Amino acid sequence: MLWLALAPFAAAALAPPLVHKLGAKAGWILAVVPAALFLGYASMVPLVAHGETLRAGVDWAPSLGIRYAQMIDGLSLTFALLVTGIGTFIVIYAGGYLAGHHHQGRFLAFMLLFMGSMLGLVVADDLISLFVFYELTSITSFLLIGFDHTREPARRAAVQALVVTGGGGLALLAGLVLIRLVTGETSVSGLLATPDVLREAPAYTAIFVLVCLGAFTKSAQVPFHSWLPNAMEAPTPVSAYLHSATMVKAGVFVLMRFAPVLGDTALWGTVLPIFGGATFLTGVILGVRQTDLKQILAYTTVASLGLLVMLTGMGSEHAIAGAVAYLIAHALFKGGLFMVAGCIDHETGTRDIDILGGLAGKMPLTFVAALLGCLSMAGLPPLIGFVAKEVMYDGLWELGGVSIATIVAVAGNALMFCIAGMVLLPFFKRAGAMPKKPHEGPASLWLGPMVLGLTALAAALALDGAVEYFVAPMTSAVSGHAAELHLHLWPTGLYPPVILTLVTIGSGLVLLLLYKVLRAAVAGLLDVIGWGPDRGFDQLLGALVRCAYSVTLLIQPGVMQRYVTATFVILAVVLLAPLLIDGLPAFTWPTNLSEPHYFVVLGSAVAGLWIVIIAKKRLVAIVSLGVQGVMVALIFMLYGAPDLSFTQFMVETLSVIILALVMTRLDLEATDHRTIGHKTKDAVISIACGLGFAVLLYGVVQQPLDMRLSDFYLKYAYDVAHGRNVVNVILVDFRALDTLGEIAVVMSAGLAILALLRLGPLANREPAPPGGGSRPSNASEVSA
Repeated sequence: MLWLALAPFAAAALAPPLVHKLGAKAGWILAVVPAALFLGYASMVPLVAHGETLRAGVDWAPSLGIRYAQMIDGLSLTFALLVTGIGTFIVIYAGGYLAGHHHQGRFLAFMLLFMGSMLGLVVADDLISLFVFYELTSITSFLLIGFDHTREPARRAAVQALVVTGGGGLALLAGLVLIRLVTGETSVSGLLATPDVLREAPAYTAIFVLVCLGAFTKSAQVPFHSWLPNAMEAPTPVSAYLHSATMVKAGVFVLMRFAPVLGDTALWGTVLPIFGGATFLTGVILGVRQTDLKQILAYTTVASLGLLVMLTGMGSEHAIAGAVAYLIAHALFKGGLFMVAGCIDHETGTRDIDILGGLAGKMPLTFVAALLGCLSMAGLPPLIGFVAKEVMYDGLWELGGVSIATIVAVAGNALMFCIAGMVLLPFFKRAGAMPKKPHEGPASLWLGPMVLGLTALAAALALDGAVEYFVAPMTSAVSGHAAELHLHLWPTGLYPPVILTLVTIGSGLVLLLLYKVLRAAVAGLLDVIGWGPDRGFDQLLGALVRCAYSVTLLIQPGVMQRYVTATFVILAVVLLAPLLIDGLPAFTWPTNLSEPHYFVVLGSAVAGLWIVIIAKKRLVAIVSLGVQGVMVALIFMLYGAPDLSFTQFMVETLSVIILALVMTRLDLEATDHRTIGHKTKDAVISIACGLGFAVLLYGVVQQPLDMRLSDFYLKYAYDVAHGRNVVNVILVDFRALDTLGEIAVVMSAGLAILALLRLGPLANREPAPPGGGSRPSNASEVSA
């Protein structure tokens, strides 16, 4: 169980060589991996359906209490089956869709990497693991959306998706850190065992907001929704997988996973329905305006995600059951319809519903798959989408009768019905001038949508089994208590949910007949508004770039003095800010400074530094700096560290010699031209840094000294490293790589200085002739 989620990562490494060897047939071979995973997870269904929760884990970072742990309950198992089941057909579909593409191997590798990331997320039982896989879905989706990176729209869409979802990921990370601080738990199952701890915590509001930001950005809730339609720049297999059944539902998964510990509060029951309802209506309204099949499906995906968030926020058992049933139905019909759109595009050369027509007779298998998907999307029997809509209406009516949420649901579902009809229009209406003569595609293109459509039909016809093994266990996991559900495919009377369904169907038919008028009205409204989140993203990104440019000009103007000033100002702020917040440490006079020679040494060090400041000649300043260093070496000796003292003596002696030799060769001005004001500013910065370091070090030495590391070195320096000089053993054995790095840095600096010296004085070099191919002979030319 533990390693199932990692199998796609191993398969990803095999994708490029398999495609190189087998071509498009590699998709069928690679599909064995998700198919085997699907069967593996399917074997756990009976156990989970009977109330068991399966757990496994290994230590990842034991010292930090972090484990790579998995938990299989109704929620994670249903998602795992969707990820692997739909993923099987997507891999097959991608093999046929991108047949002959020179980067098909890379594409399939990216797809399998995403599959592993999503699978790791949904089965995670550790907050750190959950976040790592959550971020991996953003990174792998960036690679997939920007797959055709030679096109600017694809690059922009990939960057937008990464910025929006990555920014939300940072918010989620902050929320998870707060959860850890409040509860002391990193285990998801541990959190679920104590559901009231977070709800009663003072930090609940902050945690709720941060988790919602992470979920809303990933699941494209208003106002973060624009990245999802733009992501349709990706190849259709990406849209069918990431943007219908998996990645975009990661945010919904997070909300459902944390619903038992964050839900059932006024804030939860207000924020989620508001944002979810607004997203639902926004998605269907914008979807009506589109003519591109993928864009239509993308906006209805936005709408469906909003509906799921709204129902999750409602919190009642029937509302959550409606969300669960609709999540399953949406994954089946939307994944299939995206593949249908790709098949139509592949075989006709266009996705424009105003041009497409007459496809029912020329692409009969694709038509059957599209019909099953659209019937479920419209919420018509006998598909699982109809059952989901009935349960949804039942939950909404139970909570408030004819409420705002009920009106939003009916209006949105009526528009969804209309859009489902629009998607079917290309199969019936008269065709326009299509770029290619339409014909049925290969089996790899229609097999997936056909199986998904038939699964939606089978789930409704075998409803009792679907409820027992999938809907009820997942509802129990989300609600936090055992759910007892009794769902029916066919209505048993004319009760309110049935009336709402009839109103939805009737309204949807009217809207479908007037869809061109509706499309024009929405387009006119958007023209009047003239601004949206997508344009706002561009403006925000542009402002960020301009701000970064201004800040760079301010702190990096090409003047060394500015660089040094900026560095030490920031250093002073970092050192003094904690002191201003927490106050100064209590000062006590050190007892070991009672001997007069300590004052002589310290006074000499201070005098040496003061002479450095006031010296008129550089040689005097260099020697005085050496005096200060020698005094530091004496301090080491007085405190019983002769080896360290000897090393310091050597360093100070060599430093004085090298500085004296270098300074005498440089053509530097002898006079300090700084004004009094400039000198005062530099003095203030220097004093602030010095004071900050002094107080910081004093505060550190006042803390109890943990002797464990010192005892470790003393114990093992001779026994393990075979050295009696503990300091030397630390440098050349225990910290050998650190010492090697320091030596490498010094050597690199020495080589750089040698190269500069060999260039010679700048003034003595002639510039290279214009257009010449010879090596530049002027240092200024090199720097240019």
